[in-house]
Amino acid sequence: MLYFFQEDGLAQAAEGAEPIVEEKTLSLFDLFLSGGIGGQVIIFILFILLFAAIYIYFERLFAIKAASETDNNFMNQIKDSVLHGNIESARIRCAQANSPVARLTAKGLDRIGSPLEDINTAIENAGRLEVYKLEKNVSVLATIAGAAPMIGFLGTVIGMVIAFHELATSSGQAEMGALAEGIYTAMTTTVAGLIVGIIAYIGYNHLVVKTDKVVHQMEATAVDFLDLLNEPV
Repeated sequence: MLYFFQEDGLAQAAEGAEPIVEEKTLSLFDLFLSGGIGGQVIIFILFILLFAAIYIYFERLFAIKAASETDNNFMNQIKDSVLHGNIESARIRCAQANSPVARLTAKGLDRIGSPLEDINTAIENAGRLEVYKLEKNVSVLATIAGAAPMIGFLGTVIGMVIAFHELATSSGQAEMGALAEGIYTAMTTTVAGLIVGIIAYIGYNHLVVKTDKVVHQMEATAVDFLDLLNEPV
């Protein structure tokens, strides 16, 4: 009898040793909402900055890509027209190309007959305008890359202030839920700010590299055009 009693007790103990485990999952959206009003405001601002960064990146990327597309035979055609004295044909070819390189060449064609230094100055001024067009709004990406982490850290400070304020006003007996809200605000805003900052920083540097390639094309074209004018007839 004793044997069966012990066996039943072990069976009951074994049954009691299997607690029901409830798996809790927390989505990214729920995590952001757990940060309270202060955290939600910071996250909303960062979301706007993220949208602006993505929009500027793709808008500039397509614009720079279009500006970099030039015909490899473009300068040969211009050279052939200039050497044969057909300046108007060269101007028409530049208008058809409608690219930064073509516009620089057109500016030089308009100054043919002037001193070489004046032609060079006109091309340089036109080049500055083209570079300004290419870099339009790119500096905003750099600003977002620097501002987003700082805004995230502001949320961190706000969250810690909320947590310590709860501790101070509750005589050291603050509820865990109230403390958790402040900690959520601190952590989620920091993560969101860093994510937005990293995305904007990578996008900015990629656009800078793409812009430098187009600038190099314009500089090479300007040198080729000036060499063309220096060639003996």
